[in-house]
Amino acid sequence: MASVARRLVALAAVLVFLGLGAADDGEVRALLALGSALDPTGRLLPSWAPGRDPCAPAGRGGFEGVACDARGAVANVSLQGKGLAGTLPPAVAGLRALTGLYLHYNSLRGGIPRELAALTGLTDLYLDVNNFSGPIPPEIGAMASLQVVQLCYNQLTGSIPTQLGNLSRLTVLALKSNRLNGAIPASLGDLPLLTRLDLSFNDLFGSIPVKLAQLHQLVALDVRNNSLTGSVPAELAAKLQAGFQYGNNSDLCGAGLPALRPCTPSDLIDPDRPQPFSAGIAPQVTPGDSSDCGGHGRRSGSRCGPSTKALVAVVVIAVALLAATAAGLFAFSWRRWRRQRIAGGSPPVSGGRCSTDAAHAAKVSSARKSASSALASLEYSNAWDPLADGRGGAAGFGFSQEVSQSLQRLSTEEVESATRYFSELNLLGKRKKAGGFAATYRGTLRDGTPVAVKRLGKTCCRQEEAEFLQGLKLLSELRHDNVVALRGFCCSRARGECFLVYDFVPNGSLSQFLDVDDAGAGGRVLEWSTRISIIKGIAKGIEYLHSTGPNKPPLVHQNISADKVLLDYTYRPLISGCGLHKLLVDDLVFSTLKASAAMGYLAPEYTTIGRFSEKSDVYTFGVIVLQILTGKRKTMQLPVESIDVEELIDGNLQGSYSTAHASKLAKIASVCTGENPDQRPTMAELLQELGTI
Repeated sequence: MASVARRLVALAAVLVFLGLGAADDGEVRALLALGSALDPTGRLLPSWAPGRDPCAPAGRGGFEGVACDARGAVANVSLQGKGLAGTLPPAVAGLRALTGLYLHYNSLRGGIPRELAALTGLTDLYLDVNNFSGPIPPEIGAMASLQVVQLCYNQLTGSIPTQLGNLSRLTVLALKSNRLNGAIPASLGDLPLLTRLDLSFNDLFGSIPVKLAQLHQLVALDVRNNSLTGSVPAELAAKLQAGFQYGNNSDLCGAGLPALRPCTPSDLIDPDRPQPFSAGIAPQVTPGDSSDCGGHGRRSGSRCGPSTKALVAVVVIAVALLAATAAGLFAFSWRRWRRQRIAGGSPPVSGGRCSTDAAHAAKVSSARKSASSALASLEYSNAWDPLADGRGGAAGFGFSQEVSQSLQRLSTEEVESATRYFSELNLLGKRKKAGGFAATYRGTLRDGTPVAVKRLGKTCCRQEEAEFLQGLKLLSELRHDNVVALRGFCCSRARGECFLVYDFVPNGSLSQFLDVDDAGAGGRVLEWSTRISIIKGIAKGIEYLHSTGPNKPPLVHQNISADKVLLDYTYRPLISGCGLHKLLVDDLVFSTLKASAAMGYLAPEYTTIGRFSEKSDVYTFGVIVLQILTGKRKTMQLPVESIDVEELIDGNLQGSYSTAHASKLAKIASVCTGENPDQRPTMAELLQELGTI
């Protein structure tokens, strides 16, 4: 029997060599050349060896990180975070059916080969966080299928090729933290599907093309830390609002943008039209009509020409402009040197694509080492490792079709990539328990969408499959303007983990705006109108949870707190953690309740009857109202009568509030936090009362 097995293995090797296996001989040669260049030591990719079938699963004799399509052609090469320190060779062009090339979070060096242009079916190009140098090959502009180009955190130089404007399917272009110079090509305004453009932390100069404002799909533009000049197109700022980041471009101007100076007439030049001397273009003298020089020249037979005085004036102007240009270049170099001295070359935290912490940029080598763990492993041929659909899919927990249609199913690789392999720098919060954990990470999906990923150990989740699925189905149906939405999931039995992917809320939690020492502490003091808006939004969110709707039963949150109230860019409150008690084991839920009790959020009746009701959420709402009024985390029980508003209201407001409204809100808080739950109003009644404020 062993002899037969050896013969079968030998036969398989011969078939691969002859091109009769899953990958043909040309692709095998291309893969071997690619592996040799990426990993010159041969230690990191031992499975990439002659005589093996590249398309077989990595654990069964295949090439690690290689996946093939139904025809047996190589479709994906995914080697992110492997610690590769070689180069990307032209041989990669031999993988003609390649659709995804994922080499991010390595230490690859050298140039990006122009031969990539031969990969006409490539949709995803991820080369970020490496040491690539040299220019961006303009030939990339001929790769018509490209949808995502990630080249952040390299050492690329030269200008941005205008040919990139030919990529009609491109949705994300991220070139952050390189050494690119020159102007932003106006041709980027010809990308109809572009949603995110990140050009920050480079050496770009010139103006922002007006054509970028005409991109209907654009939601995020980051041009921070360049040397851009001129006016910001007003329609661009109005369209993107918080999605437009422009800091540290001292010569930019614009109206309605607080960090920019107002524009002067000299700033208001069409940035899409080359100006004399601004791009090496000399002013042209257009001769007038032979019979009429328009008063600007002299008649000489049938020809018109400039006078000697005019010629001298042109020379003087040219000399002056050249002198001004030289002075400008000196000033630009000095500002760039000074900014680098101040900033130290470390980019700040950003929500855009390829964004990272300043510390992360300084610890890329550490991230690369940690990313080379088993977390980075992926087989795209069976990448769908979330809850299986019961038809022989991935090895997960069986899952209903109804839920899978309402939520985005993410692969393990997508979750890992979004969170930078669960980097500690992206950790938003963590709670440990015996035998398990529950942590939340900030992340960015493939399309650039910022998300929050809750990572749950298997022992944190309910072990009864039916209960878990019922809870997940409930979470998938919660949709309201004041409730954080669950947008996706990924559950892996092999990993023993589940991941819940929520919309990311950028302004943090309400608790960050409490206990502010003084009104000048980083601008963290909420205005009175904002506080009222937050209170009303929280009430709307809780009332939605308590109400019955299509496919939605009434739900008691059980654990609302200032930490669970998140604020977006407009300070709209969104309640997080809704329905989580339906997924988590009881002891983990109880551990969170202990913290809530310590902060005064827990309704007193819970200690006697041991259960929650809608009125217990009302109690917590009253506590949060008091926190918002006082600006303090710690609150005290208020009497319904004789409330001293002046002593109650946050002193940081410095009297800028309505005494009548403050008194009414204080009475609402007092009624909500009463001992008897039967005497507390419902959220529907509270909304009616708040409508008069």
